[in-house]
Amino acid sequence: MSVGVSTSTPLLPASDTDVVTSAFSLVDYVVFALLLVLSLAIGLYHAFRGWGRHTVGQLLMADRKMGCLPVALSLLATFQSAVAILGVPSEIYRFGTQYWFLGCCYFLGLVIPAHVFIPVFYRLHLTSAYEYLELRFNKAVRICGTVTFIFQMVIYMGVVLYAPSLALNAVTGFDLWLSVLTLGIVCTIYTALGGLKAVIWTDVFQTLVMFLGQLVVIIVGSTRVGGLGNAWEVASQHGRISGIELNPDPFVRHTFWTLAFGGVFMMLSLYGVNQAQVQRYLSSRTEKAAILSCYAVFPCQQVVLCMSCLIGLVMFAYYQKYPMSTQQAQAAPDQFVLYFVMDLLKGLPGLPGLFVACLFSGSLSTISSAFNSLATVTMEDLIRPWFPQFSEVQAIMLSRILAFGYGLLCLGMAYISSQMGPVLQAALSIFGMVGGPLLGLFCLGMFFPCANPPGAIVGLLAGLVMAFWIGIGSIVTKMAFGVAPSPSNISSFSLPSNLTTVAMTTLMPSTTHSRPTGLQRFYSLSYLWYSAHNSTTVIVVGLIVSWLTGGMRGRTLNPRTISPVFSRLVDLLPLSCQKRFHCKSYSQDLSVDTPAFPEKMSNGMLKNSRDKEAMAVPEEGSAHQGSSPTFILQETSL
Repeated sequence: MSVGVSTSTPLLPASDTDVVTSAFSLVDYVVFALLLVLSLAIGLYHAFRGWGRHTVGQLLMADRKMGCLPVALSLLATFQSAVAILGVPSEIYRFGTQYWFLGCCYFLGLVIPAHVFIPVFYRLHLTSAYEYLELRFNKAVRICGTVTFIFQMVIYMGVVLYAPSLALNAVTGFDLWLSVLTLGIVCTIYTALGGLKAVIWTDVFQTLVMFLGQLVVIIVGSTRVGGLGNAWEVASQHGRISGIELNPDPFVRHTFWTLAFGGVFMMLSLYGVNQAQVQRYLSSRTEKAAILSCYAVFPCQQVVLCMSCLIGLVMFAYYQKYPMSTQQAQAAPDQFVLYFVMDLLKGLPGLPGLFVACLFSGSLSTISSAFNSLATVTMEDLIRPWFPQFSEVQAIMLSRILAFGYGLLCLGMAYISSQMGPVLQAALSIFGMVGGPLLGLFCLGMFFPCANPPGAIVGLLAGLVMAFWIGIGSIVTKMAFGVAPSPSNISSFSLPSNLTTVAMTTLMPSTTHSRPTGLQRFYSLSYLWYSAHNSTTVIVVGLIVSWLTGGMRGRTLNPRTISPVFSRLVDLLPLSCQKRFHCKSYSQDLSVDTPAFPEKMSNGMLKNSRDKEAMAVPEEGSAHQGSSPTFILQETSL
């Protein structure tokens, strides 16, 4: 996982540079074309299989019948974008192996979602993660969460499509807009027609292509430099092998604590509450399968991280043995990996095309996830609640239109990205600022029964304001002082590597000649602590506002919206505290593992949002068969 924000050299199209490009052979074009054709074929197969008998549940949730392995690989594919494939090796090449310690955060970053978030989402039988916000708070909070997510993803889509195409164009001469249009159109077609099942199975195929492409580079590269052992020795001689940096300073870009613990919050904002990932959990056959898919991602992530880091070490050893040309040395860092691959694999027809297929597999998997999740939240959160009378056929058609619409919007955003120049970096930071506050909002609901709707809304706004203040303030400060946004808080690329890590993007230099003071010091907070800082802001402000507005006194609360972990945590408190916070009631109610919404349609979805609301918040004294009782708190306090 890598987050990139800025580069020391601007990334320009090939026509605007003097960089000598490496032409593709016919075999390379065939290999690259096969990726697109097979991805489209997989998507169309699932689209036309059972055409006319599809339901909204099948289109948006894969009929909730997906197995553990395909879900796990799809989760990984969404995580591993083209920018990570380019960015992580460049980070290792430029700054050494300190970034490798990010792998320490992966376990907690997956165990916590598996046992804290997944049980709540799955047992409530949700389609959109933001349905939870209505069940826990109210409709206004749900809409705020949905609009925030849509804003985040719309900014993200075009940029993640445009930047890899731009890097490829600059290095190989591959036509920029042809690759943008081809990828955008192919991805839009199979996502819109095939739905989530098509997205998951194409993700599986694209994940295998990514593994194969990176593995080929490692094998060929290590052969050229005398083996991986020799590459490690060369890197060690030049100070690129990092030890454990135990500096607790949160303003240091990368330390063990920053990577291992700050990274946990970064992971939580992706794997815990991001709709693109939550939707995959909810498509699993059972809750156990969803949890197992989360666990299965862990070894895959470690392998992916190791492969990316090894490519960086091999690249460093290669260029110690075969020095870069002047043009390569002057290129942007985000182009290093592509230059290396073209140098390494020239004379081996088909292998450069395989790596490009690997690169664009990352883009396809990430963008298709964005399309599908956007269509889902728009349909479930913004349309169905207001137009419950839609028939099944109308809902299916509208869902496909939404996916097509977001695909066209993605192409439009790619064009806007090409015109933005330096503002592009600000747009990426804006995208990244949203993950932390959304994480804080969900944690506020799941762990603090006293939090109320006004507290949730004000807390979310406070978290967004704080995130924007730090992110935009850092950019403005550097512009004011005439400092070019050079090596960022992470590797090389001016893009996020996935849906959440961008949430931590800032435009901070990796090294400074003088220690910053005042606001500049505040703005130099490591990007990996951003999610922790912003989510904590949401929780603290939300609790204060909830206390000032009376907490949940007189309001209904469905105990199924409180995380099962809560009951275990409060058992550790003294009995007096449990009575004061009315924790015992929650502990007893949460111990009953029964579905929150028993009345489902045959396709696994609720008839309409009114049914959900009625079942989630029944009138006092009423009870629904198979569901935990909902009650009114009379004296809840902070």
